Amino acid sequence: MKLRLRSPRQFARVLLAAAQRDRQEVADYLDSRREEWEALAEAMPSDAADVLEQLPDDEVADLLVDLDSDDVAEILEEIAPELAAELVEDLPPGELAAAVSEMSSRTGSDLLNELDDELSEQVLALVADDVEQELRSLLVYPTDTAGSLMTTEIASLPLGLTAGEAVERIRQLKDEYEDLSYVYVVDDDRVLRGVISFRDLVFNRPGASLDEVMVEPLSVTPLTDREEVAELCQRYHLLGIPIVDAAGRLLGMVTNEAVKEAIQDEATEDFAAAVGAGVQETVYTDVLRSFRMRSPWLVMNLVLALVVAWVIEQQTGIISDEPVLAALMPVVALLGGNGGNQSLAVMIRSLASDDVPRARVPGILLRQTGVGLLNGVLLGVVSVGIAYALLEAGVFFTESDSVEVALVVGLAALANLAIAAVAGTAIPLVLRGLGQDPALASSIFLTLITDVIGFGGFLLVASVFL
Repeated sequence: MKLRLRSPRQFARVLLAAAQRDRQEVADYLDSRREEWEALAEAMPSDAADVLEQLPDDEVADLLVDLDSDDVAEILEEIAPELAAELVEDLPPGELAAAVSEMSSRTGSDLLNELDDELSEQVLALVADDVEQELRSLLVYPTDTAGSLMTTEIASLPLGLTAGEAVERIRQLKDEYEDLSYVYVVDDDRVLRGVISFRDLVFNRPGASLDEVMVEPLSVTPLTDREEVAELCQRYHLLGIPIVDAAGRLLGMVTNEAVKEAIQDEATEDFAAAVGAGVQETVYTDVLRSFRMRSPWLVMNLVLALVVAWVIEQQTGIISDEPVLAALMPVVALLGGNGGNQSLAVMIRSLASDDVPRARVPGILLRQTGVGLLNGVLLGVVSVGIAYALLEAGVFFTESDSVEVALVVGLAALANLAIAAVAGTAIPLVLRGLGQDPALASSIFLTLITDVIGFGGFLLVASVFL
């Protein structure tokens, strides 16, 4: 492969396009042109990360090992921790430790959390003592807490400084801070006393005391749920939020970037939980771990499916008398399932953004019932027409009156869509009332209801009218 060296961004684009055709060829090219790879890594670490993600795992370590540790750190910070952990498995522990030492405390702990325990301990043993202590302090927090999102590289200043002195102090230490949205004011015991935005600090009188310009801070503890952290930042339009211990001492902060990641993670977890997948599972999760997270819900799904089978078995007589019902009843169940999942998705989304006050629940249920009824009437009429046309055309054979069979389909569809809309709305609310995650396997429970009504209700209506 021959490439003309271009600007770093153009060079990365050419490499990515080439990797789509032959990623080994790109790896061989970079291996033989180390100076071009090093220039790309130094100038555009995010683009270099995109290139690495496309290459074979066994080639990644060779490309990383020749880079400066700070360049490796910047590249790894651009890659999802789960994938980064896979890519650095063959990197010598010493090289990995040097890179982790250059990473922010939060992203470094995220990466270590994804490595296997043996490699993680090797890396921690090779970093400086203060870095090890900082990383270990973050690794103890569960992944869904504020502590897991915390960075300790924050701007904190003592009481008694003036605004001018504070700006000068920050100017001298700017490279040590990951985020300068806020400056936190602490006393001699490092107890958080106030907060001031960096903008307000700069535009205040240089002689103004920090005591005068700071405001009372809103803070959380390391074990605060990250969903609550995101909610507070959204509600009060914060660019970050400080984390304190039980005595009020400042430990770190959750940055705006980390809050955005938390919101995204919560949304994806809700989707995974709704279908019974592991909330912490990704496409890079170990096979056995994924198996353990998914299998309990699949077993529950099997049990609930047997309930549906029992409901159908109780009405096999009507199916024997009118076999066409066996072909038509899945249509009703499918319509109910789709309609219910629409309501379920809307409700989970609203609950995730805290848009469902308890006082509004009755009105919400009534509104969703109305939506279900309207959809039921529409689909009921359409299904009556289609079923009648197919029966009359001989596509489906029936010994009963085609009109009666078509009406059974329409009435069952109307009932199932109306009930499904209510169920899709109510299930997350019930789970919330029980103190559980509203998304927790809610799709599985909804499927049980729509299938029981879809199959059992359809056959019950048929036994009445046919």
